[in-house]
Amino acid sequence: MVELMVVVAIIGLMTVVVTVSVEALLPGERLNTSIRNLASDIRSIRSEAISRGLEFRLVYDLDGNRYRWSTPFAIDKGVVRQGQGEDWEEGDRIEFPWQDLPDGVEFQSVYVAGLTYTTGEVFVSFDPLGTASDHSVIMSQPQYGTLFTIEVMPLSGLVRMHDGEFLRTEPSDGDFR
Repeated sequence: MVELMVVVAIIGLMTVVVTVSVEALLPGERLNTSIRNLASDIRSIRSEAISRGLEFRLVYDLDGNRYRWSTPFAIDKGVVRQGQGEDWEEGDRIEFPWQDLPDGVEFQSVYVAGLTYTTGEVFVSFDPLGTASDHSVIMSQPQYGTLFTIEVMPLSGLVRMHDGEFLRTEPSDGDFR
């Protein structure tokens, strides 16, 4: 009976150690997963804009810590059509469902063409040539003081990732000498 109690106690201790170890790993993985998912969606939106020859948008909801795609298509009497012309209104765009960031991960700010946004909704565009709105998204995990920046290059629309908060500075005349 004593041996059985010792075995049960050892199994209980091992369970506690394993549970604590897994909990220590999860928070960092939540931020990493969020970064990978957002970067993947940015690449997908750029690809859609190029392949369809139309402007697509990505909308960031900084208050709700979520984002979604916005297409250049509209539904007109049950038919999907490309929105354009005089009857085209911004509200006509077909928008994908919101993608929520996991618990503990949030948008700290979005930097678009020289302006920093910390609240509200902000959209960026991806055009048919593959270019994108010059923007950076700073994501944080406040509980652990972790920051990460996703930078979208304006001319190429390519994604760069940076540890911490990173904002590219404007070039000066001295940079070209």
